[in-house]
Amino acid sequence: MKMSYQKVSIIILNWNGCEDTIECIESLEKIDYLNYEIIIVDNASSGDDVKILQDRFGDYAHIIANGRNDGFAGGCNIGMQYALEKGTDYILLLNNDTIVDAQFLSEMVEVAEGDSAIGITGPKIYYYRYPNRLQSVGGKFNWWLGKITHLGWDEEDVGQYETLAERDFMIGTSLLVKKIVIDKIAFLDNINFFCCFEDVDYCTRAKMAGFKIVYVPESKIWHKYGASFAKLPQYEETDKLIKNNSGTKHYKYFYRLFRKHCPPVLFIFPFLGNRAIASLPGQFVSLAWRREWQGIKAGILKRIGKP
Repeated sequence: MKMSYQKVSIIILNWNGCEDTIECIESLEKIDYLNYEIIIVDNASSGDDVKILQDRFGDYAHIIANGRNDGFAGGCNIGMQYALEKGTDYILLLNNDTIVDAQFLSEMVEVAEGDSAIGITGPKIYYYRYPNRLQSVGGKFNWWLGKITHLGWDEEDVGQYETLAERDFMIGTSLLVKKIVIDKIAFLDNINFFCCFEDVDYCTRAKMAGFKIVYVPESKIWHKYGASFAKLPQYEETDKLIKNNSGTKHYKYFYRLFRKHCPPVLFIFPFLGNRAIASLPGQFVSLAWRREWQGIKAGILKRIGKP
């Protein structure tokens, strides 16, 4: 298939993470895709991040200095709005604490262009500190049990996720979104989700609108998982804001997610199921079942002669 170089607007959110953002952009400078722009939204960093990034990348990236911290969803929406006003075909939401493979964007665009029903694609995500250990290859959602499953989480990559596949969601570390999706379902929900679960919500809305969410194994990035949250104790006001928004173990986000996408009144059942799974006994039962199932599956494969 001949490569179609549709315009991609890469949105990178920066919040007191200048060093990470610089490393991310330096990796983007090496990609093989030919038609993209970079939009950095600074979410009211307390230091000289805007000046440093402007001096370093002013000719390569457009920098928007946001006067307040609007969270991940709100900050990304500012960048998306700017990109749409200028004109673009795709929006790529990319965490600033990532580095990317040179072909990561080409691989995702090629897959997205090959099927008009595909609305969102996402890459194979590794841990930055452990380059062959997976963080995510997308996820599945059981709405009846209220269970979110992150596929590939903390697994060594031994070739078990090499197939292009539909998912219920791809995580917001890197999301390539077609403009037609934004035209139909608008932006991220920054009212209900400040800095978590906006990706699950957005992918759910896209699926409900008829779009496919697709995992692209040939597209690869590496993520400094938890880099932003590790800085929170230094910023007491933001730390308090996030905790107030999310609640213990994110129960407020889960409640809003189920209330938004499940039938009225009945949404309380998957929410309670999710809270049960999140409890310590629930985690133990879930882990025990996963291990038991792995043993059952290994036994079946051995009997039928498959490695």
